[in-house]
Amino acid sequence: MTWSLVELEACFEGVIPSIISTADAEGLPNISYLSHVAIVDDDHVALSNQFFAKTAANIRLNPQATLLVVDGHNGAQFRLDLRFAYSMESGTLFERLALQVEASSAQAGMADVMRLRHVDVFRVLAIIDTPSPAGTPARRKPERNRLDATRRIVERIAAETDADGIVDATLDGIREGLGFHHGLFLHCYPDKGQVVAIGSTGYAPSGIGAEVPLGEGLIGAAAESGKTVKVSDLSRVRRFGSAIRATTPDENRTRSIPLPGMAEAMSQIAVPLLLQDTVEGVLFFESAERLAFGRDDEAALAIIARQAAASLALCERLSLEGESAGHRRPDPPAGETRIDVVHHGFDDSIFVNGDYVIKGVAGRLLVFMMEQSLASGRREFSNREIRLDTTLRLPDFKDNLETRLLLLRRRLEEKTLPVRLIRLGRGKIGLEIDGHLRLTRQ
Repeated sequence: MTWSLVELEACFEGVIPSIISTADAEGLPNISYLSHVAIVDDDHVALSNQFFAKTAANIRLNPQATLLVVDGHNGAQFRLDLRFAYSMESGTLFERLALQVEASSAQAGMADVMRLRHVDVFRVLAIIDTPSPAGTPARRKPERNRLDATRRIVERIAAETDADGIVDATLDGIREGLGFHHGLFLHCYPDKGQVVAIGSTGYAPSGIGAEVPLGEGLIGAAAESGKTVKVSDLSRVRRFGSAIRATTPDENRTRSIPLPGMAEAMSQIAVPLLLQDTVEGVLFFESAERLAFGRDDEAALAIIARQAAASLALCERLSLEGESAGHRRPDPPAGETRIDVVHHGFDDSIFVNGDYVIKGVAGRLLVFMMEQSLASGRREFSNREIRLDTTLRLPDFKDNLETRLLLLRRRLEEKTLPVRLIRLGRGKIGLEIDGHLRLTRQ
């Protein structure tokens, strides 16, 4: 049987290290393990070169090499006869591999040690099946139409007109259409140097409001680089955020919302939401299966992420241009319950009846609306007036008001507090208060 590199996709996911054999000018062999091998095209593979001075020296003396790769699903082994083609220290392929190496090594606690120096590209002369004496089980590739599912998800996102609908259509569509049940939709806030979770599926608690600094872990790496980052076997590296996920910090004390995650996760992928080469956010998914995210899944998620980014940008633009008419639900009769709200000015954090809600710009937005309500009884606000109020100190460029309001609305809902935000139509927001509000500044 003649094999192609595409058919060996599972051998290049880093689940089982590959082995390269080289020889020096006298024919003395040398064997090294490789953590990263990537398919370049139908005829070439790229090998990361971090530490292997002897392998590199042998290749310069003798361009022939043999590579043993192993299928991460069933252990099938293949021998690749190689001939050195060229080396690179920059370019798209180099950057992709370097990002993967850095992300994986950071999870293993070796971020400052395992840095990609250069990439060696080899021409594949032959692919030879090398069966194990014990045999390997046949792996049946699941039949799934990623193209059709992606089309349906993109259409679903494009039909939405507000940030809530866009985020939900994205996560629900991926769960139902692609079968990935644990994920986050994070939006980028350049003014804060981080991405923040504004949507969640499969987690309890949801993690809405969790913050990830740019460059940190898979999510931060995807946000900073604008490239997809993937790990296919987390049993080989330390799980991202394991120190955070192993504990449940007290939000009221730390003012930090923990990033949710699967304790048994084996595969993770972070895909940037790109709009004209600008990162608008990140889609993050994980699975308990090894090799859960294949090349077709990467392509599908990338297409979906671009549509989500475009739809969010259009939503922000429409909220600037005009406001749709909306009908506000009548307020329930005010009860005797007292609602104590504390605003801490140093970080704009908000506590409602002792429960931490949010901080930063979203916190200032909530205080603004509460003050207006206390002063004049107002409960309806427009995006336009919010943007014109200089006391809110919104970023001058790209304030992302729609997603900030979405984040605030979802945090209030998740905490089941007697204070809520409701949408009243495009560019309008309503404040609901079930009780007597008392606002204290500290």
